[in-house]
Parts: sequence; structure tokens; C-alpha cells
Amino acid sequence: MAAVPGMPGWLRRGPMLPTAGPPPVGSGWAVEIKWDGVRVLVVSGPVGLRVISRNGRDMTSSFPELAALTEVLGGRRAVLDGEIVVLGSGGQPDFSRLQARVHRDRPTTALLRDVPVRLYAFDLLHLDGVDLLAEPYVDRRDHLDAVGLEHGPVHVPDCYTDIPPVKMLAVAREHHLEGIVAKRLTSRYAPGTRSPEWIKTTIRRSTEVTVGGWVPGTGAHRHVLGALLVGVRDDRGRLRYAGHVGTGFAERDRAVFAAGLDELARTTSPFTDPVPPEFAAAARWVEPLVVAEVEFREWTAGGHLRHPSFRRIVVPS
Repeated sequence: MAAVPGMPGWLRRGPMLPTAGPPPVGSGWAVEIKWDGVRVLVVSGPVGLRVISRNGRDMTSSFPELAALTEVLGGRRAVLDGEIVVLGSGGQPDFSRLQARVHRDRPTTALLRDVPVRLYAFDLLHLDGVDLLAEPYVDRRDHLDAVGLEHGPVHVPDCYTDIPPVKMLAVAREHHLEGIVAKRLTSRYAPGTRSPEWIKTTIRRSTEVTVGGWVPGTGAHRHVLGALLVGVRDDRGRLRYAGHVGTGFAERDRAVFAAGLDELARTTSPFTDPVPPEFAAAARWVEPLVVAEVEFREWTAGGHLRHPSFRRIVVPS
């Protein structure tokens, strides 16, 4: 990412990232809901407003409604860490709907109306020329609350210091949210690092899917399994494509899977709907006889698994 005139150089390192793990126990933690959206740093300063993704992409033109933040700040220079989300009909973040905005520069008036975004700002890293990185999390949150950002599409989500993380995880599960992030009250902000001072716990679901094909890996893995192509049966027994599963396998099992599936080879796709070209071109189709259990985040609006991971082959009883 290029430097932002008038703003700190550490912005180029990107946001601080949490470590995945179970909810921590003991005192000294604050807990936030993990919002299912796009992580951004939002910079308000002499050059106006900039919205920067965690990978350094300038996304300002995709989210023009966030320009309201400059009014809220009254010209003050600030760097915020947060998540851009789109809410679904049930009030929970809807990542599938957000996709309509993420890669769309200069969205139309109709798109702005139909798919409004929100910025959940959960950290304040710089204010009026002063870096706040070295201050503990609890003090940065006090600064954030004092700025008074609740306006229009900008929200400051709650954090909880009096509820155990494991109980907050149960609340997130009950409300069909992505999970939680627990942050040490004393944690400093380290741009661009994945820190054990922040722990994310993501809620995962599981389901059974039918294997309809596979694609080889790349490079040294070109002769072994790269990903399974999987589907689910509809109410008429047809196999509908549900996505590809490329993680969760032990390395030693990838060759075994490939050899076993080769014994079920067929020349045509068993799926009733098209498989994306990038997978269909290299696919090795198989008779749909193998059932696998996978973990995943959610179903997309198009009926595909989001972030699936292999767990096991289901053996018929």
C-alpha cells in the first residue's frame, strides 16, 4: 500500500490480526462479536477519507456512503480499525450480499439503496496527529467511545468485560453470528502481526456432501488430490454442485484419496448444474458414491459451501 499523505507510515503494514483458538479463560479479557464482513482501516485526514483493505487495496470508491465519517469527525485526523458489513433480513451480517459491493467501484444509486453497508469501528489507532498503538486496548476503546462516531452508517459495537468469552460464544451461536474475538485489556496494537493477545473463535457447522469429482494439486502435489468437488442431493435426488473442498486433509492422505477416487472414474460430470470453469477444466469426475463430512461457515445465497474443510469420509452403517 502506498503511503497516505499526512498519516503514519505504519499503515502500510496493515491491521493487527487475531490468532484462532478456543475462548480464553480467566480475567483480563474483553469480548467482541466477530462481524462477518470485510476488514478495513479507515483513514480520515488532510486528503479526505480513505478505506483500505487488510491487503492494502484502496476500496474508497466502493463505499462512498462512508464519506459521512468526515463530517462526524469534524475534520479531525483519525485512523479506525473496523469491519464493513451488510445486514440481511434477520439483522445478521450477510456476506453474500456484501459481495455485490466489494468489487464494485462507484456503485449506482440503486445499488447503494438496495445493498447499504455499515462500518463497525472497533478500534481507534490514531487521533489528531497522535498514535495510540502503544496504549492498552481498554484505553483505546475509551478514546473511541469519546469521539462519538455513532452516526449514519458508522457504528461502534459493544465490547464486554464482565461476561466470560465462552458465554459470549454461546450468545453468538444462538444469534447465528460468525463468532467472537477476545482481546486482552492490556494489549497494545501491533500493525501487520497475528497476535496471541487477540483470540478469534469462529462458529463452524457441519454437513454431509457427496463427492462428484476432484482436481489435482499444483507443483509438487500435481499428482495427488488438490480439492474435492462436492454436491448435495435435491428433493428429486439430483446432485447439485455445492463447491470445492481443499483444506482439512492430512498430507499423507492426499495420494490415497486420489488413488481411491480413480477407481470410481467416469467421463462426464455427475452434477446437474455447471461446475465453475476453473475447476471443470481440470476435473476428474467420479461416480457419486463417496460421502464426506465437512465443516463450513455458512451456505451462500447460490447454495454453495462457504469456507468448507474436510473432516472425514462417512462409512455407511
